[in-house]
Amino acid sequence: MTNRKIAVVGLGYVGLPVAVEFGKKQDIIGFDINEKRIEELKNGIDITSEVTCEDLNQASIEFTSNPSALKKADFIIVAVPTPINENKQPDLTPLLKASETVGENLSKGSIVVYESTVYPGATEQDCAPVLEKASGITRGKDFFIGYSPERINPGDKIHTFKTITKVVSGENEEVLEVVAQVYESVVEAGVHRASSIKVAEAAKVIENTQRDLNISLMNELAVIFDKLDIDTTEVLEAAGTKWNFLNFTPGLVGGHCIGVDPYYLTHKAQKIGHHPEIILAGRKTNDNVGKFVATSLVKQMIKKNMPIQGSKVTILGFTFKENVPDIRNTRVIDIVKELEEFGIEVQITDPYADTGEVFDEYGIYLTTYEELKPADAAVYAVPHETYIRSGWEQFDAVLKHGRGIVVDVKSSLNILKKPSKISLWRL
Repeated sequence: MTNRKIAVVGLGYVGLPVAVEFGKKQDIIGFDINEKRIEELKNGIDITSEVTCEDLNQASIEFTSNPSALKKADFIIVAVPTPINENKQPDLTPLLKASETVGENLSKGSIVVYESTVYPGATEQDCAPVLEKASGITRGKDFFIGYSPERINPGDKIHTFKTITKVVSGENEEVLEVVAQVYESVVEAGVHRASSIKVAEAAKVIENTQRDLNISLMNELAVIFDKLDIDTTEVLEAAGTKWNFLNFTPGLVGGHCIGVDPYYLTHKAQKIGHHPEIILAGRKTNDNVGKFVATSLVKQMIKKNMPIQGSKVTILGFTFKENVPDIRNTRVIDIVKELEEFGIEVQITDPYADTGEVFDEYGIYLTTYEELKPADAAVYAVPHETYIRSGWEQFDAVLKHGRGIVVDVKSSLNILKKPSKISLWRL
C-alpha cells in the first residue's frame, strides 16, 4: 500500500468507527470541531456507543479540534453529516464548511476522500471547488479527490466498517488504486472499484432509496389492511412463506439515512428536469406514518369510550431506531405532535436518548421510566432491548391499573401472551 498519513474529519457515527480501524493499523489524526466530543474521546468515552473504550485504547489516534493538525496528513477522509433542511432539500453546509477547513490545511499531493452521502456530482461540482479556493492549489495537479460512501449501520455489531464491502472511487485510475489500497488495508470484506466518482455517489444514494420504497409499500399495505380489519403482521408472515417474498415490515422511517438520502436523489433529478414520482410518493407515505399511528390510537380510544382531551399517553422510546442514542430525524416526534393536537397529555421516556439533546432539538422533556405516571394508553414506539426484556409485564406499571390500549408500532410484542385486560393495535 502506498504509505499515507491518514486523517478523519468528523468523528460521529460514521467517522469514529473508520478512524478506530485505521488507528489500529497506524498512527492517524481524528479531527472534529466539537471540543467536548474530542475531550470525551481522549478519555475513552464514545456517547454514540459505536465503539468501545477498549477499541479506543487499541487505536493510535491523535484526537484534535485544531484544524492545523490536518497539515500532517496526505489522505483525508471527510465523514460529516449531510442532512436536509425544513423544506426537505439537501443541506450541504456541514460538508462545504468541512471542505473549507480541509482546503485551508491541504498539503500538495494529498488525496481527499468523501464518505458523506451526496447526490451524484456533488463531490466534483460542489466540494472540489471549495477545496481549490481554500487551498489555493489545483485539483488534479496538486491534490486529488475520491469518494467512498459510508455504509455504517448504527447499533449493528455484525455489519461493521470492516465486514461490509467498501465501494471506492477516484478522479483517475492512479488515485482510485491508492484509495482502494488504503481501504483494503482495514476492510476485511474487500473493496469494489467504481468506474467513476458519480457512479459511487449514485450507488450510495440508491441503497437507502430502495429500502425506503420497500418500507413505504409495507406502510401503505398496513393502512389498507387496517381499514379491512386484517392484521398486517399475520399477512406478512403468511406471504413470507414464499421463497422470493422480500422481508420488509412497516414502521417509522427516520434517522439520517433512509429518511434523508432519497431527498438527495430527488433534488438532483428535479434539477435535471425529471420529476421522480415513485420516490417522492414513497417518501410521502413514510412521512405520514407517525400521524397514522396517532390517529389510529385516538380511534381505538374512542371505541373504548375513553375521553380524548386530558387523557394521558405514554410513549416508550424516542430515538430513531432501537438500542442507539441517535435522535436525528426521529419520526416518533410526529406521533407526539399529532396526539398533542388532540389535547392529549403525552409523556415520553427513552433509556438511550440524551434529555438535553432532545429538548434542544425538539423542545420536549423526557421523563425517566421511574417517574412515569400511569397512563390510559401506551405507544411502544422503539423496541429497545430493555423494553423487549420487560415484555407485557412493563404495562402493569405503565398503564392505569395495568389495563388500557397498547400501540405496538413495530409488532415487537408476542401477541400470544397479551393480557386480556389490554387492547392491542399494531401497525
